[in-house]
Amino acid sequence: MSDFVDSPKNPPPTGAADRALRRFARFSYHACVAVLLAIAASALGCALAPALWVWHEGSVWSATLPSWSRYLGAGLSLSAAFFTFGFALIVIVPIYNFVLPTRVKPFKGGYYTIHAVPWVLHNVLFYLVLYTFLPFVTLTPFGTWFLKAMGMTIGRHSFVNTELISDPRLITLGDDVTLGGSVRIFAHYGGGGNLVISPVVVEDRATVGIGVTIMGDVRIGKNAVILAHSALLPGSRVGEGETWAGVPARPISREEMVQIKAETR
Repeated sequence: MSDFVDSPKNPPPTGAADRALRRFARFSYHACVAVLLAIAASALGCALAPALWVWHEGSVWSATLPSWSRYLGAGLSLSAAFFTFGFALIVIVPIYNFVLPTRVKPFKGGYYTIHAVPWVLHNVLFYLVLYTFLPFVTLTPFGTWFLKAMGMTIGRHSFVNTELISDPRLITLGDDVTLGGSVRIFAHYGGGGNLVISPVVVEDRATVGIGVTIMGDVRIGKNAVILAHSALLPGSRVGEGETWAGVPARPISREEMVQIKAETR
């Protein structure tokens, strides 16, 4: 496995742990997966504990109801337990994220390095909420609070109508930013054995339309507009007040925008 240790795609090892991780890459990978599963299971277990209590108490209560209404009581108890689990999870996961080594930093190199560990752990914790409860609270203050608690910078009066996010610690939204529904933002990209972790910045009063994809190493200037279903590739720099559209996204001139509006009408 010396190819992982001395690969030109990687920066030099930072120490003995990094060198060992690269030298025994396959073993390290499986060990990392086992540890991540254990961490995820413990976080889920902590969130399920109060939910199980609610379910138990609800079951006892519903058992006292007349036979025709017991199913209704059991259903209410089960839904109350689910929301108890969800709200417990959006508190517990940020605590894990704070306590564990999740301080992901910009990086370019191979996947089998010590630098990738915080990135993986940070996203595993975030995905626990993303794929269980976050869609239920995305448009509420609880969703915004959770994103901020996970390290995402969100300015005043910004509107986030999406939960399709990765690497929240490396995403910055300015004031009065609007993210439309199903916008995808991830502060990384990869290919050819390389992993690149790079921040995403959306400056004040920018508007990102529905279904837009924003990849790592993208900066959107003030008052810019990204039209729906566009894709901003890594390295894109959207200037102040510009309008971009397409796959891949490119600048749209004022004249072209006028023509587009005329055609749609």
